[in-house]
Amino acid sequence: MLAMDYRVASAWAALTIAASLVTEPPVQAQAAAGAAPTLVFAFELRAQVAAPVVVGDVPHGLRRIVEILGGTVRGPELNAKVVPGGADWQLIQPDGFSELDTRYTLETDQGELVYVQNAGIRHAAPEVMQKLLAGETVDPKLVYFRTVPKFETASPRLQWLARSVFVGVGERFPSEVVVRFYRLE
Repeated sequence: MLAMDYRVASAWAALTIAASLVTEPPVQAQAAAGAAPTLVFAFELRAQVAAPVVVGDVPHGLRRIVEILGGTVRGPELNAKVVPGGADWQLIQPDGFSELDTRYTLETDQGELVYVQNAGIRHAAPEVMQKLLAGETVDPKLVYFRTVPKFETASPRLQWLARSVFVGVGERFPSEVVVRFYRLE
């Protein structure tokens, strides 16, 4: 009988501990967490790109460099051109998973310069990535292409770029990349 009471007490203790772990956090903790931040459209970048230069297999994957030939940026608070001469330094894994390190310069309609370093990833089903990496057109909805840019500028008017967090949602076409940038509020 004592063994049975011990098992019941142990089970009761375990249930009590488990219940305490799944209860709602205190009201103060919920209020401190606040509402989730929102994303607000900032601008769309359209960059014309050259054919990839394949460096070859390096220790961390296949290295490719894609030169940026130019392009445009259009948005409610930023209109600019993409200055030719930037590039995307890519590392591609055997399954097509791509790590992107894109660096380029924007020149606004007012002549202000903005340096952009845009880190990202791109992946899809292996057969989709094979087509994309071969320069074929694929449905952008089939590809996860996201970036996290950092901006630098000396322009006082554009400091909101350097003092905000952005996320980019990209699409890759044979000779163009389109990225829509959203500001995290």
